[in-house]
Amino acid sequence: MNNIKRIFSIKDLENLSGIKAHTIRIWEKRYNLLSPERTDTNIRNYNLKSLQKLLNITLLYNNGFKISKIADFSEEKIIALAKQLVSENSIQSQAINAFKLAMVNFDQSLFLNTYTSLLNYKTFSEIFYDVFIPLLHELGLLWQTDTITPAHEHFIANLIKQKILINTEKVQLSSPTKTTQVFVLFLPENEIHEIGLLFLNYEILLRGYQSIYLGPNMPLDSLKELTSYYDAITFVSYFTVAPNNEKVEEYITQFNTVLNPNKTNKLWFLGRKTKDFENLSNTPHITPFTSMVDLVKKL
Repeated sequence: MNNIKRIFSIKDLENLSGIKAHTIRIWEKRYNLLSPERTDTNIRNYNLKSLQKLLNITLLYNNGFKISKIADFSEEKIIALAKQLVSENSIQSQAINAFKLAMVNFDQSLFLNTYTSLLNYKTFSEIFYDVFIPLLHELGLLWQTDTITPAHEHFIANLIKQKILINTEKVQLSSPTKTTQVFVLFLPENEIHEIGLLFLNYEILLRGYQSIYLGPNMPLDSLKELTSYYDAITFVSYFTVAPNNEKVEEYITQFNTVLNPNKTNKLWFLGRKTKDFENLSNTPHITPFTSMVDLVKKL
């Protein structure tokens, strides 16, 4: 079972706030902004309350407040001013900081309020590209460095999924206008990270195409049934951890045999594994994309 992380190193604070550890130490010494506990070997440890305070201070500091002025504020005023900034002016960097604070506190209300504020300035697609993608990338790095736990990552990822699904449902209320092409979205076996695929499903539907979303962990054999319903299918997938490097050619061969014997179907895919599919010169119906933006432009 994962224990929720409640003790943070100064490096954790640097990773989460973007404020250099050296600067944090200066703020502590000069302004007494944080009061870390110290180990027997004099290493700083910070509790969750200190992290929350630093994230709020960072939000004020990045919005023009001088650190000497912030130091004079009570903790209650720092919190109130941070909330005001989030609700009134949640542009990209501020929103990402607010979402991180929501994640650390498992605070669904802060997530929803920040998201609602963003809708005053951006479309849902813009929020995903400008805020959610950078946020998810940053959270991946924080998880790899053990700054956050899987519980934190799952909390924020599932809230983002909810927003994708809500917006997808709105689009699905309209019938497809481009019926000559159908898209089938799936993740291969052992692939479970589906936020990118969910958003691509939204983008495909938004452009009037018919889309069939199947989700994670789909063997190619399980997709064969679809080829009896449609003459031309564009299969769309993410290859992040699968297929294994040594099984790349085998996967392409299986796709051609099982799903594309008449060469009328296509496979489009993204993800880290695209670099393992370099020798595709003889398979023009199989296309790797280096970014979601490039794939969407192809629609």
